[in-house]
Amino acid sequence: MTVLSSVRIRLTLWYSGAMALILLLLASTTFLYLRRNAANRADAQMVELADAFVNTVGAELSEIRNPDGLDDGVQAAISEHRFRDVTFVVLDPHGHLIGMSERSSPDQRDAFSSQDDMLPVVTNLAGQSGRFHFVRIGRHLYRGYVRQFSFENHQATLVMLESFSHQIDFLRTLQRAFAVVIPLTILLVGAGAYLLTARSLSPVVTMSAEASRIGADNLESRLSASNPKDELGRLAITFNGLLDRLSASFDRQKRFVADASHELRTPVAILCGETEVALAKSGRSEQEYRDTLRILNDESRRLKRIVEDLFTLARADAGQYPLSYSDFYLDELAAECTKNVRTLASAKRIKVCCDSGGEAPIRADETLVRRMLLNLLDNAIKYTPAGGSISVSCHTKNDCYELRILDSGPGIPPELQSRIFERFFRADKARSRCEQDGGGAGLGLSIGSWIARAHGGRLELTKSDALGTTFTATLPQSPPPG
Repeated sequence: MTVLSSVRIRLTLWYSGAMALILLLLASTTFLYLRRNAANRADAQMVELADAFVNTVGAELSEIRNPDGLDDGVQAAISEHRFRDVTFVVLDPHGHLIGMSERSSPDQRDAFSSQDDMLPVVTNLAGQSGRFHFVRIGRHLYRGYVRQFSFENHQATLVMLESFSHQIDFLRTLQRAFAVVIPLTILLVGAGAYLLTARSLSPVVTMSAEASRIGADNLESRLSASNPKDELGRLAITFNGLLDRLSASFDRQKRFVADASHELRTPVAILCGETEVALAKSGRSEQEYRDTLRILNDESRRLKRIVEDLFTLARADAGQYPLSYSDFYLDELAAECTKNVRTLASAKRIKVCCDSGGEAPIRADETLVRRMLLNLLDNAIKYTPAGGSISVSCHTKNDCYELRILDSGPGIPPELQSRIFERFFRADKARSRCEQDGGGAGLGLSIGSWIARAHGGRLELTKSDALGTTFTATLPQSPPPG
């Protein structure tokens, strides 16, 4: 298990990385803004000083009669404008020095051993285009300003150099502050993110531990949801719903296996018993052997029918029962099935009739639809008392067909009606069943319900009371997409 496999570590790294990126962007933006702002303030200050210097030169020249040049005015202006970090240099149009302020600051004395050393730098700066420049001299950075001015026939160039040391010191102090604050902030954010993530994921750890203890023996256990309204609480509720469905499925499976074992045990026990009796007793008559064989044949048929129904349901549950679609008329199929069961119904003096509302062309699996109809008719005959009646009707409703099978049996009690489509369920107390009826295993309605659903329809118990029971199968005229 690597360190990055932990969600807590990954979230902490994501939070810390995002915060580091934000802080770096903020620090870079702040640094560039302050640097630009410092340069702008220096430029504004140099413009004001240059205006004052030029005005002083003009004032001095106006007091001198017949001035031969700018020397006197420039020298007077330089003597009046003495600033610690600012150097004034005035050049004539040919680049010759007219006047220069003394090196007053330690930075200037450190950068230039004499004023002659400064003159090439200033001359080069005056010859460049633009008004403002950054000039690096040795270890020091200067902000340079160049301005042309003239009085009467005298022209000159003013070059100003202002030390940028204070601004650089401030920016370096800010960089050192960022270098301390940003890592410390990232460390605090990482620790906070780790603790917050651990607290947020603690319900997940609890649910994981609880889920690991749930198995087939304790499916009734459920996950605890500390806060059902948040995402993790809804996850626990959803997982509990899954456990509810799994538990119900396991219960149905257990009940199905138990019922199947019970249904298969009876015919197998009869087969074994009759065979043992036939083999144990010698000198039996032909009629006795025929009776035994008839019993074995009946139970074998019943066992075969149960096994086939179980196989059909198993394939249906696994989604491996392919439907073979064909075009036929549902009304004709209903009439044919009604005709096929009339012999069985006549033995109990039950009247069977079929009412069709016209032609009903349909595309479906004819074999499965026939099986559903025969199962419904077989149930109706079994549970309808002698002298009763059964009616089959087929009508169109919207884009579907409705097949109704109505019998005049005693009906199903309301408390049992919700269970009639369960496998191996028989409401024998309400609808008497005896062995001579060919008692089924209680799978006919389950298979019929699956056949209807497989075609995109449904099989419902629409009415059941003391006057009779009605089952309605709704089938679409065309197969559903897919």
